[in-house]
Amino acid sequence: MADDQHITEVGGTGVPIPGDDIDTDQILPARFLKEVTFDNMADYLFYDVRRNDDGSFNDHPLNRFEGASIAVVNSNFGCGSSREHAPQAMMRWGIDGVVGESFAEIFRDNCKSLGIPAITADHEAVTDLQEWIEDNPDGEIEIDVEAEQVRYDDTVIEGEIDHAMKEALVDGIWDTTALMYSNLAKVERTAAELPYVSSGD
Repeated sequence: MADDQHITEVGGTGVPIPGDDIDTDQILPARFLKEVTFDNMADYLFYDVRRNDDGSFNDHPLNRFEGASIAVVNSNFGCGSSREHAPQAMMRWGIDGVVGESFAEIFRDNCKSLGIPAITADHEAVTDLQEWIEDNPDGEIEIDVEAEQVRYDDTVIEGEIDHAMKEALVDGIWDTTALMYSNLAKVERTAAELPYVSSGD
């Protein structure tokens, strides 16, 4: 449940994306970084691995589980370069939360900045969930940010969310741009008092 910027729970159907050490170049190939906005990033998500040599879609999970909002991944997901485009592409495709064995630190921090909870759990719990999604493509999965749990079917996974991420999501302070706008008067007062900021006069 999200109240304004406060994100305490996210849920929906799942998409399993199996494999360890899936890097940001697989998630969002480097040749698409030249675009000046994130608008089309959903189209480029896992662009190369989702397609056959002739350009047609293959049986990649993102092609089979369209409309899913919870990605379930394995170990060291989002490693490689620090490009924000990777979680941006996932968010724009429809991902609201990620369950995984572990995440690259910068990828996790980029998820936090977009309001996407990234929760870790042990290998067995994650692979069990991936298998369950394959058998239950319409099954609902819920990430409870405050309780640090993943719930599906009759199963509760006790997970772990980075403390800084949990605090930012629950307290509604993950969107730093919105936070600055909501405190614009204070920002302007502070800027006016700084000797190295020109007023433009």
